[in-house]
Formats: sequence, C-alpha cells, structure tokens
Amino acid sequence: MSRILLVPLLFFIPPFTPAALAQVSAPEVERQELFVFLDCNGRHCDFDHFRREIGWINWVRDREDADLHLLVTSQRTGGGGQHYTLDFLGSRSFEGTRKSRSYISDPDDTDAEVREGLTQVMALGLVQFAETTPLAPNLRIVYESPEAEVLPGLEQDDPWNLWVFRLGAEGSLDGESQERGYSIEGNANADRVAEDVKINIGLSAEYDHEEFDELDEGETFVNTSEDYSAGALVVWSLSDRWSLGGTTEANRSTFYNLDLGVSIGPAVEYNIFPYSESTRRSLTFRYSVEIAAFNYELETVEGKTEEVLPRHTLLVAAAVQQPWGEIFGAVEGIQYLHDLSTHRINTDLNVEYRLFRGFSLDVSAEFSRIKDQFFLPAEDLTPEEILVRRRQRETNYQFDLNLGFSYRFGSKFANIVNPRMSERDHH
Repeated sequence: MSRILLVPLLFFIPPFTPAALAQVSAPEVERQELFVFLDCNGRHCDFDHFRREIGWINWVRDREDADLHLLVTSQRTGGGGQHYTLDFLGSRSFEGTRKSRSYISDPDDTDAEVREGLTQVMALGLVQFAETTPLAPNLRIVYESPEAEVLPGLEQDDPWNLWVFRLGAEGSLDGESQERGYSIEGNANADRVAEDVKINIGLSAEYDHEEFDELDEGETFVNTSEDYSAGALVVWSLSDRWSLGGTTEANRSTFYNLDLGVSIGPAVEYNIFPYSESTRRSLTFRYSVEIAAFNYELETVEGKTEEVLPRHTLLVAAAVQQPWGEIFGAVEGIQYLHDLSTHRINTDLNVEYRLFRGFSLDVSAEFSRIKDQFFLPAEDLTPEEILVRRRQRETNYQFDLNLGFSYRFGSKFANIVNPRMSERDHH
C-alpha cells in the first residue's frame, strides 16, 4: 500500500539543537492549535519518538487540557505481531467526535519498524482533526512510491498455512562461597489463528539445582526441582459472541508432588460484547468440564499414589480500557465432583483509575481460597525444604496485594524531548 506522509511547513525551518529545544518557553509551545493527550501503554508506545516526529501538534500531560484524547490499545495477532487500535476521542471543540484507525505489525518487524509504522498511522489520524484548525494551511502531502512489487493486503501463497512456531531457551549459573546453583529453562509453541478456528500448542520445561554448605554439621543440602508442562487448546468461533473449545494438559511438578498429571475436557465461552471490541472491553463467561488423572511422587495425606478425578471450572473475566483508565478482573472457581467440598476459588483484580486531574490510583490484588490440597505428601517437610519452598505447604488461602498512586502536576505541556542522562538509557 502506498505511503502518504503529511509534512508540516514548520519542519522546513532550520532545526533546533536539543539544547535549544530544552530552552523553548511554554508560551512558544502554546502557539500550537491542537492539544492532544496520549494514552498508550504498549511495548512500542515511545512517547519521546512521537513527540519528535509529530511536533506540529501540542502534546499535553493531562486529558482535561486536551482537545483530543488518543487512546492506543493492542492485542496479539495469530502470527505473533500486534494489532493496534487507535481511538481519537474528541473533547472541547471536538466534543462528540470519535474516529478510529488500525495498524498491524508483522512479527518479523524490528522495534524501530513497528514504531515508525505506528507513528505514521497516528499522524494520519491526527490530520483529520488538524484540518479544521489554523494548522491546516501549514500541512503538505508527500507521496512515497512503494518499493515492494506486491502490495501488502493482496492474497499471497502461505506455505505455512497460518502456523507460527516459537522456540526459546535460557540458563543461569550463580554462586558464592557456601551456595551455588543453576537453572535451565526451555519452551516451544505452535499456533494457528484463523477467524473460524484457533489452535495453540505449548511445551515448557524448567529444572533448578541448588546446593547449600554447612547447614547441619558441615553437611551439604541439595535441592532440585522440576516443572514440565505440555498443553493444547482448540477453539471454534460459533458466532461473534459464542466460542466452543477443548483443552488437554500434561504436567510434572516437584512443588505440587506430581510425577505426572493429565487432564482433558471441553469448554464453552460467551462474551457479552462482540469479540471485535475485545481491545476496549469484554465480559466473558467460560465453563469447562475435565477428567484429571494424577500420579504422585510421594504418597499423599489421603494415602493415594494415583487417582482419577472429575472436575468443572467456571471463569468470569472482565476487561475495560477507557479514557478514565483500565480495569481487569477475574473470578475462577474449580470444583472436584467426587467431593464438592474440594474446591479452589481464584480472584484477580488490576485497576488503574484516574480519580481526578493528574491523580491515578493503581491496585493489583490476587486472592485464592484453597480447599483442594489432596496432593500434599504425607511425610513432613524438613526445615530446609520449607525454606527453599521445595513443595507446597498446607494452607487455606493465598494472597498478594499491591497498592499505589501517582500524581502529576506542573506545566500542562509535554512537547519538549531532552534525553540527556535519562535512567532508561543506562539499563
């Protein structure tokens, strides 16, 4: 597809040096006619780059000062790229105006290529609003001929038939005079994502080895833990709100006393909102029924070395990303049908909410009610095994809570870029 670049006349003025830019006063910046607040938290949301490349509008740090709220959301494509949705939400003189644009990155694109593509789509969207302001006479159109012989978007042969494969591995080694250890991790994934059916296959493995000297009369305590898993998911799209699928999983875990665990079963999901709106909002209900077989490393507290149990799961999840902030919450209930008192309830909440001008509240909380620890080994754990968390201990609950806030005040303008001695440049 041909590229069209809109270049403001002010770009033809001899460029300022960064030092000169750093000395531009607020009144000079305020001469810009279009005030834009950027709300983008994705991997490639490089605010400094956007300010450098789109310097013909006025970026502000608070949405209440903006004529335009630019909300950027994204979700992963089946091929491994990102599908960005850019919503241009008007306020003040543009109140009630709303426009959207999309950008899809290729999985093989570099960070710089994704950033440039996103910048161009962003600029094209901003022009729709700038054309009604005094900025319009200063805009010019520059056309760049496409270099590729085949234009993007045309049908092309796909020898991989939409399949995407990923492999990964890493290892670490650490130690000191009385402690040492190493770990090895690896993973492999195969995905095929189409409109009618989605297939995900994943493998992962982790092995940890630790040694501690002189814990008890000069003896060395050795701790090894293993965590291996393999899983597959197939989902069929029944409508714009209904999905039908099936899952299977196999795993081995020292922490959960599992020599081998296998589960398989069907699942159905309903979304209150169409899946096409999933980057902005979703409210899903998922129900699944599984048969799970367990083979334990050590005899359990119930005197079992293996067993087969039926279970069912209900998951309710909601996600909202709006100009006032972001919310994600989920409640999952897992119950074993052989004994209805054997269950687990997991809750998860993440909130970033703008309470008032410049003030945002951030909350992250997880809580689990645990009544399904039939897998615990009968033999007691040693003090050393407890300290290194070799196996899970008996508990009725588990929680994690993070609470914070941020408050921004001062000049409302955010046009100037000065990267000198920035902390992020040294990490």
